[in-house]
Amino acid sequence: MKHDELDLVIRNGTLATAGDTVRCDVGIRGGKVAVLADSLEGGRESIDATGKLVLPGGVDSHCHIAQRSSTGIATADDFRSGSISAACGGTTTIVPFAAQHRGQSLREVVAAYHARAEGQAVVDYAFHLIVSDPTPKVLQEELPALIREGCPSFKVYMTYDALRLDDRQILDVLSVAKREGALVMVHAENHEVIAWLSEHLLAEGRTAPKFHAVAHAATAEREATHRAITLAEVADVPILIVHVSSREALEEIRAARLRGLRVFGETCPQYLFLTAADLDAPGFEGAKYMCSPPPRDVASQQAIWQGLESGVFQVFSSDHSPYRFDDPEGKRKHGQSPPFSKVANGVPGIEVRLPLLFSEGVRTGRLTLEQFVALTATNAAKIYGLYPRKGTIAVGSDADIAIWDPERPVTITASMLHDNMDYTPYEGRRIHGWPIITLSRGERVWADGAPKGRRGRGRFVARTLPALARPAGSRAS
Repeated sequence: MKHDELDLVIRNGTLATAGDTVRCDVGIRGGKVAVLADSLEGGRESIDATGKLVLPGGVDSHCHIAQRSSTGIATADDFRSGSISAACGGTTTIVPFAAQHRGQSLREVVAAYHARAEGQAVVDYAFHLIVSDPTPKVLQEELPALIREGCPSFKVYMTYDALRLDDRQILDVLSVAKREGALVMVHAENHEVIAWLSEHLLAEGRTAPKFHAVAHAATAEREATHRAITLAEVADVPILIVHVSSREALEEIRAARLRGLRVFGETCPQYLFLTAADLDAPGFEGAKYMCSPPPRDVASQQAIWQGLESGVFQVFSSDHSPYRFDDPEGKRKHGQSPPFSKVANGVPGIEVRLPLLFSEGVRTGRLTLEQFVALTATNAAKIYGLYPRKGTIAVGSDADIAIWDPERPVTITASMLHDNMDYTPYEGRRIHGWPIITLSRGERVWADGAPKGRRGRGRFVARTLPALARPAGSRAS
């Protein structure tokens, strides 16, 4: 079939979506997928993908970019560096957070976040909201208006002094979500348990990074997960539990789903590739692995893998939280070796999210290629209202495509990555498989081993949340 009017043709590759894998050529015109066929001739440009995989660009639906934490520490990545790093790892859509702090107008927060993004991103982006101050004005005016303007998902916290909501406030937020057709994401950890454990550990002089994992106990995550599910059941709304780290929390989600509740689960690379033992590195080195919830033991690590394989989790995001290690504005904000309670929580991972899961999930046979696509792109696009524009390769979809060399050996080092960090928690890890070309709306944003995207070409994507059906690629849980 000849299509001289096509801008770009990807030939001879193996195309995979969340539903199928086929040998197929892809024709692109005007930034969108125009035709899929066994063989396409013509095209102004072409890419020979012989021996390569042609996959939907990743959707990273949980990352922290150009954001200031509740303790006043700014992330190292802005929309430029964060989106470049995403593109170099095969991700073509990012969904970071416009974070409200107490006393702030949510509408003003979103306006300021738009200003930070404008003219900076190289891939497309959407916003989640963080609601920490659900005043009557926020609940009755600002939040409903922002949902209708394209931000139909928001996160609430059950811990952190400056962010947490009590159960009644969470119910208030859930009721807005039900009325407006939005989705609430929950950071589920029991604040009082963490505070009590932290107080006793610090009083005993147990201040090293490894005690962060002790304070943020798996039982605190389990209880809060159970409570969040209960609140959602009372309000009769779906929820998504973010960054699940433990077997105990996973089992709460599985039990809820077996009862027919609309509970979605997300996990992240740190819970598959790190353990609490990493926080026990010499000196202050363990701070490189500190995030909340923290990495757990090997048994939980294996349970999280099984949750991905069996469909308990629908989404695999990076939770990219880039705080530099050797920096007075990063992990060392409060001194050269501050107590664990004063260390910025978060690890980077936006660029390595897809390659890590591909190497250790698909290549080992733990995940099918279709499951990989579903977990890293399609399910998030469906759950958060980006599909079918994003998250798949189909006629009419944006031509967001990553062309992978499934055999490419890579040793991960901080120096090879494109974020604004001074370390990676995966330093020295040997993997196989990496995207060699990333296309965003048909334009190369990563190719020939270098970033290609023009700063500011990325666009804000307004979303309308769809009915939350069973995501693609999941098995019965």
